[in-house]
Amino acid sequence: SLRFGGNPHSQVWFSGHLGWVHDSLFPLQDVGVLEYQAPQLAAACLAAAFQGSCEEAVVLDVACGTGLAAQELQARGFRHLHGLDGSPEMLACAHRKGLYQELRQCVLGQEALPAPEGHYDIVLIVGALSEGQVPAGVVPELLRVTKPGGWVCLTTRRDAGNLRYEAELRRRLDELEQQGAWEKVAAQEVGRWEKAAQGLGYISGVVYLYRVEGGAPDAARGAFEGQDLALEDAKQQ
Repeated sequence: SLRFGGNPHSQVWFSGHLGWVHDSLFPLQDVGVLEYQAPQLAAACLAAAFQGSCEEAVVLDVACGTGLAAQELQARGFRHLHGLDGSPEMLACAHRKGLYQELRQCVLGQEALPAPEGHYDIVLIVGALSEGQVPAGVVPELLRVTKPGGWVCLTTRRDAGNLRYEAELRRRLDELEQQGAWEKVAAQEVGRWEKAAQGLGYISGVVYLYRVEGGAPDAARGAFEGQDLALEDAKQQ
């Protein structure tokens, strides 16, 4: 079912390949032009490390946009997908693809995630954690709605304009690990994340994968490292 929450009259932003930009300014076809790799790489990372039934796992796709990450997850066997985004237009587009069992509107950084504590097996946020987009302070909310032993997957860019944000994000991720809330399973750096503006080479990026307290991160890390991932191919190109 398609359900919208929050204030429908507030200014809403949506996740896209360059972050959260206003609905009327973002041409959807640019995703292909920029060779945007984050959804594919995040899904590959999760599928390689996940221990359990992909078909039974309940996944929350935060800042889901039009469903790019959901397409990649479904191709890898994940079937129970819920999506959140700030834009009714993006949610309507995602709904038409028929990938999600549930879609809700939520403006990240302004509202709590509309889910109870410890509800999801997997939570991911792809393409929205960058300067001027979703604040790094949302990370504890991602953790809150993930089950003990569950997984959180995040991506961010590593271009010059995002260095300060990435440092703040990494500080928050490390702080939660030091507190014992989760353990890092993977941090995969990718050189060809997406094309830079004006065709000036490529922007790099990183995929982070964490196992929430209550899981077995060492076993998960071993399973991940044993895979021949698309991430490694992209990294070496």
